[in-house]
Amino acid sequence: MRFSVKDQLNHEILLPGLPRRIVSLVPSQTELLFDLGLGSSIVGITNYCIYPTDKVKGLTKVGGTKNFNIEVIKKLSPDLIIGNKEENEREGIEALKKYFPVWMSNIICLDDALDMITGIGTLTGKTPEAENIVSSIQRSFSLLQYSNTFSKSVAYLIWRKPYMVAASHTFIDDMLQRAGFTNAFASLLRYPYITAVQLQEAQPAYIFLSSEPYPFKEKHLAEFQALCPTSTVLVVDGELFSWYGSRLEHSAAYFSKLVLLG
Repeated sequence: MRFSVKDQLNHEILLPGLPRRIVSLVPSQTELLFDLGLGSSIVGITNYCIYPTDKVKGLTKVGGTKNFNIEVIKKLSPDLIIGNKEENEREGIEALKKYFPVWMSNIICLDDALDMITGIGTLTGKTPEAENIVSSIQRSFSLLQYSNTFSKSVAYLIWRKPYMVAASHTFIDDMLQRAGFTNAFASLLRYPYITAVQLQEAQPAYIFLSSEPYPFKEKHLAEFQALCPTSTVLVVDGELFSWYGSRLEHSAAYFSKLVLLG
């Protein structure tokens, strides 16, 4: 039975029925699909869709999140493609829409992420499973909000050479606030490049070096400690700050541990 749903860009998506052949263009949403019990319906994923590790290996890879191969996707004949406004290029998404239903997420904060999980549950016939995941995430974050009230400043680095930070109007910024931190670069938008001097002038209490997209390691700690001797410099799990699917079930507990480290 045909039905229509709206995605997070308020676009109406017409589906011929519950999807049976899904292509996911976003790693965190791929993991969510598996956790919703849709593994047998996933026919294509990106090169960066790495979870669940034991279940993604045999699936067809359609390229990157920005440069997916439309011809490969066509051969998979999906009845649903799931993407994201920030992670996927608009030109490629518009090209796919000529052939297939494409449901797009648009996520800036936790509430958007929960709405996305609910929405994907609805359009795939997995509403109870989605509600369980949403409830689990809400419970964990409600406990976190009561425990973290110190609000120390943090510079969250996502790239090196040149330095790039997660600033305001990003999902990472919302996660930092919910974890009890203030963003040292809240006056800037999105993902700006910054200089070493700007980092020093910000005088953050913490410098978080994200494990993705740039693979910061322990070997990079000294570089930033030299720039900001009074800051606490940590390598942090970028997936738990930036993945907005079911991995959020583990984020709040991780944030609590970061607070204790400080």
